[in-house]
Amino acid sequence: MKNIIVGTAGHIDHGKTALVRALTGIETDRLKEEKERGISIDLGFAHLECGELRLGFVDVPGHERFIKNMLAGAAGIDIVMFVIAPTSR
Repeated sequence: MKNIIVGTAGHIDHGKTALVRALTGIETDRLKEEKERGISIDLGFAHLECGELRLGFVDVPGHERFIKNMLAGAAGIDIVMFVIAPTSR
């Protein structure tokens, strides 16, 4: 089985955590403060198996005050999923 680590990247409130939850069914925001504030503060982890492919997701915070946590999560990433919230005009 091939393993790939996917990291999320993007600014706060652009849907990174919601997208990981929609893909995997796993809530990566687990801290009480994250749930109360509606933002990722610490690294979150999820996984998804697709046949012979196992994807591990690292959901990193997107706020500048948590940059150390973001960088810590980026160390083992194979590919990045850059999430930008679309807007309609």
